[in-house]
Amino acid sequence: MSGKKIGFLGLGTMGGPMARNLLKSGHEVRGFDLDADALARHKEAGGTTAGSPREAAEGMDIIMSVLPDGPDVERALLGPDGAIHTMTPGTVFIDASTIDPAVTIRVGEALAARGIDSVDCPLGKTSDHAVAGTLTLIVGGSPEVVERIRPVLECVGKDFFYCGRLGMGQAMKLTNNFLSAAILTSTVEALVMGAKAGLSLETMMSVMRTTMAWNNHLGVSLPKKALADDFTPGFMVRLAEKDQRLAMQFADSLNAAVPVGTAVHETLKEALRGGFANLDVSAVMQLRERQAGVRVRAGDAAADPHTSAVA
Repeated sequence: MSGKKIGFLGLGTMGGPMARNLLKSGHEVRGFDLDADALARHKEAGGTTAGSPREAAEGMDIIMSVLPDGPDVERALLGPDGAIHTMTPGTVFIDASTIDPAVTIRVGEALAARGIDSVDCPLGKTSDHAVAGTLTLIVGGSPEVVERIRPVLECVGKDFFYCGRLGMGQAMKLTNNFLSAAILTSTVEALVMGAKAGLSLETMMSVMRTTMAWNNHLGVSLPKKALADDFTPGFMVRLAEKDQRLAMQFADSLNAAVPVGTAVHETLKEALRGGFANLDVSAVMQLRERQAGVRVRAGDAAADPHTSAVA
């Protein structure tokens, strides 16, 4: 695919690196963000900037967005200064945000009425993978449209999964994050419980590595973040809570019972109230450590099971 003209809405933690990878791949990228610093970084990388979604979309082949939530996507596309007002028939909208599938379909229908195709492509993995261009791409939309814009998507991601019609990418992303959050929160609680009993982290990890308790949070994410005492955000608590809230709403719309999911959502809301909103989601470890009066870190000695004073 020859270089495309791409309007990019949302140049934050994920969107900024994605836009830079599109630039490196030879595409022209006009970016919009509410943050002046994000716009400056995009310009330094060789992109151009716009003062509104409407301006970002004018004359572009593709509009891509990575925005926090559904209302942000609706406002950026359909609002008074929205991209829809300058998009033309044949343009493709790619939404890489994680939002309610119902919003994806609603925005898609509004664009389709003007001859504009839509693809939903929520992302898997973290900001490090956004920088490396190795994100997981979870895609929904018309097969023909998806194949047409696939070379653009492959500039920002490595693992590509087509999930079905428009909105099914969002359905898969919410399903994935629902399970990931449940595994993370229960894994953290188990490690804190074991540490409180006096077990060393090394002992717990050694045993769990041989049993069905083992998971990628134990093997990958926690050793890199919480267990290394690094809570800089790869995926923020506030975004994890938002995704869990959307997953719970989605489950309710399907009449699917998710009592474990309810408990996970309460934990994430508790982490928000505890002041961890902008830290990595593994900061739920700090929440449970604070309550138990123990610390679980690589290299730390086992906790004294007779000590219960909160640090």
